[in-house]
Formats: sequence, C-alpha cells, structure tokens
Amino acid sequence: MPLSAALMRHATYPRRIAWRSAIVGGAFFILFTSLLLNLTWHQRERQHEQLLISSRNALQHTLTSLINNTLNPLLSFSRADCYEINHELTSRAAFSDNLRTILLVNDGYAFCSSATGNLYLPLNMISSQTDLTRDRDLQVLSGVPLPSSKPVLALWLKNAGSIQSGVFATLDLSLTPYQLLASSHPEISGMALVAQKSALTSWQSTAISNRDLPPPLMTLALSGYPLQFVLYGSTLSLNDYQTIILSSILLSLLASALCWLLLSRYQRPGKEILQGIRRGEFHVEYQPLITSHDGQPYGVEALLRWTHPTHGAITPDVFISYAEAQNVIIPLTRHLFQLVARDAHQLCRHTRLGTIMGLNISPLHLASDSFRDDVMHWVDIMPPGHFNYVFEITERTMVREKNAAELFNWLHQRGIKIAIDDFGTGHSALIYLEKYAFDYLKIDRGFVQSIGTETLTSPVLDTVLQLAKKLKMNTVAEGVETGDQAAWLINRGVTHLQGYMFSRPLRPEPLIDYFQLHNS
Repeated sequence: MPLSAALMRHATYPRRIAWRSAIVGGAFFILFTSLLLNLTWHQRERQHEQLLISSRNALQHTLTSLINNTLNPLLSFSRADCYEINHELTSRAAFSDNLRTILLVNDGYAFCSSATGNLYLPLNMISSQTDLTRDRDLQVLSGVPLPSSKPVLALWLKNAGSIQSGVFATLDLSLTPYQLLASSHPEISGMALVAQKSALTSWQSTAISNRDLPPPLMTLALSGYPLQFVLYGSTLSLNDYQTIILSSILLSLLASALCWLLLSRYQRPGKEILQGIRRGEFHVEYQPLITSHDGQPYGVEALLRWTHPTHGAITPDVFISYAEAQNVIIPLTRHLFQLVARDAHQLCRHTRLGTIMGLNISPLHLASDSFRDDVMHWVDIMPPGHFNYVFEITERTMVREKNAAELFNWLHQRGIKIAIDDFGTGHSALIYLEKYAFDYLKIDRGFVQSIGTETLTSPVLDTVLQLAKKLKMNTVAEGVETGDQAAWLINRGVTHLQGYMFSRPLRPEPLIDYFQLHNS
C-alpha cells in the first residue's frame, strides 16, 4: 500500500471512529438487552415460583392442621346421635379459623350441623360436586345454603370402612393474604385457587368454572390435595422492560464512549509515527555541506528517515507533513534530537572541531511552550563544544510565529545559527531577509534545477542572490547535481553547496569514511 494511502486513510478518522463506536454501542445494546431480559426473566420466574411455594405451603399447613386437629377426631361420631355431638361440633367450629360449618354425614345424609344442630338433608343438595366415594375431596363452591352464599372451600373426609359416611366442612377462603405476597410484583395480574371443576379467583367474588379461566402464567399443585395455586399475568412488567431498555441504553452509551476512547488511543491519527518511534524504525542520514571555494565539507544536514516494517522507506515529505497535521511533530523532533545526539558522539571523533550540524525544525515545534527546554536538553546531551548548530526553518515560521524575533535572538544567544530553508517557495516576501537576522539562506532545489533553462525562476534567483550578498548572508544551494549548476552558482557568489554531485545522505559509518577521505 502506498504511503499516502497507509497514512492518509485517517483523513476521515473522527467520522470512522464515530461510526465504529456507534456500531459497537448498537451491538452492546442488543447484547445487554438480551442478557438483561434473560437474567430478569429467570429472576422473575424464580420469584413467581417462590411466591407459589409460599402460598401453597401456607394453605397446605392450614388444611393439614384443620384436618388433623379438628376434623379427623370427629370421624368416629359419624354414626352417633346429633344431640350427643352437637356441642362438640359447635365448639370446634367456633375455635377454628376460617371454618364456617361442620356437618356429620351418614349414608349420604347430613344429620348434624355445627350451625343448626339436627337436620336431615342429602349432602348432594348442599354440595353437588363433592364425590362421597373418595377418601378426601376438595371443591370450590359458589356458596352453600348453610348459612350464606359466599364462595367456600368444601372439604370431605370419608370414614374408613363406611359408605358415604364421614365429615363435611366448609371453609371461608380468601386469596387476600396471598395477594399481599404478590403485591410487590406488578406483573402479576391475579391469582386463583383451582379445584377439579371450579376455581376461586382474585378478580371475581364468586367461584367460576375452570373453563372460564385465562391461560395461566405458572401453576403449582398442593401435595395430597386436588388443588392448584395459579398465577396470572406476564413474566415481566412494563417497569421491567423500561428498566432493561434504560439500562441497556446507558450501558451501550458507556460501551460507545469506551470504544471511542480506546480507538482514539490505539487507532488515533499519528499512531503509526509514535509506534515507529517506540520500535526504532527511524534513523538519521547526514548529507555533507560543501564550501564553494574549496569543495571541502564543512558540516552536515541531519535528515530523518523512516523505514516502515510493512511499507518500506517512506519519503520525508509525506511523513513530516503527516506528523504536523496530526500534532505528533514535536515528539518526532525530540526523537530526531536523540538520534542525532547518539550519532554525534561517534561522529565527533572523525570530524573537525566546529563542524556544522544542521537540523530542520518545524514551525509547530518552534511555537510550542516546550521548544526552549527541548533545545537546551538536546545541547546538553550533545558532545560539548564540538559542533556548531544550525536550525533550518521555513518561511512559514515567520508567518505563524508572532514572537519570531525574540525566539531568533534566544537561539543566537546560545550560539545556534538560523537558516531559512527552501526560500522562495512559501508565503514570505524578500522583506523578511532584512527584518530578521538570519545566518544562512538555503536556495530551494527547484531554483537550482532551473539553471540553464529559460524559465521565470531565473530572474527571481538572481534577485535573491543579489539581496543575500547585499545583506552579507551565507547562501546554501540545495539539490546541486551537475558541474554546470555548481559553476553557475559559484560565479554568482553562492558560498555553500549541497547535493548529489557531492554526496547522497549517508548513515554515520559511510559518513565517517567520507570525512576521512576529504580531510586527509
């Protein structure tokens, strides 16, 4: 992939990060919603089951206690005379909670009542649904003639070894206590106690047929009794859905924000350059600077190079512009300082005292608050007193930096000279040469390449050289490739040359060989 494509794919970075974060947020919304629905669903099912178990246990305890303590002892009196047992019936009915009436039955006839005493009435007239052939039978009745028409639970206990003889009891039954248990569950719309043919419900005052019951939510049978507790409603309430949706929205927004932060951190523009610094992908090559009058090297320009592990060598024009656009030029320049300082301790043993060390400085770095500290730190780690430093700046610096004069004076006070790089290609006018105290004027290679051709740039180059000579400025011509170009420049007073005619940019080891060859 070309470098421009490899780096500039981040041109739409904020939009792409926003889309990715939105997609992640949407995916997390679906995931969170599904997960919360599933968890809440199972939690509500467990709560509903526990509600039924609690209700069943409470009713089962009531029935078992009533049968064992109150009714079973009366089975032996199913053939006794009513006047002998009437007082006992009345007493037991009076002191038993929820017990409305106790009837003694013999051969299918109720002959003694806790409410009325003596009577003689077929039991099927009182409770036509009760099966007297069963040892134990439970029915939900709309009412019985004795003594009211309110719904009751009809309980039949058959006397062992007899036919249609035993104890029949009616119980006042209310679902109110069980509804109180369900009151904290708005999704529960009703409860019912369902017998074999009819049911007592929380939404109707009379017993209804089982055929008229709505579809149940959950059912639980009583152990040993033909009764079922039934819940009606939905597993989840509207409040559950609202809470789940709101929680999912908040969690998905959090996931989107986290995604944004992570992508901004690990896929932010300029990440490739910062990774390249950490991985040691950058190195410095040094192009010799030549004195015009004798053709000897007097210094070098440090040129940062990047060898990407995937894309190979990346041209400086691309990655420098990209670093400036993505605000990573300052850490990149600091890295250049470190690399130059490392090489300088090797180069100083093979170069003359006072050798020029030129570096390109970005206007963004010049304008930063850290620039002066960065420069002082770099000077401190360079070989002391061996090199003379030249900072090459572009014309953009004079346009952007309001305190340029103060900054240039600060550099001069520390012995750092200033060169205008690529003069004539930027925004400035020739007046800047008179306004600021520059030490070198570097002529752009575009002007040099036009030498010997009839172009509009030739008069401009002549004007620049005449002004530089008048201001007694050193001039450096970049991109010199032929002897004719060098001769033309020297004849017009250019003091220094730089280009492939003399040397390509070199790594430290070949550069040492170059200096040894020309200084011998």
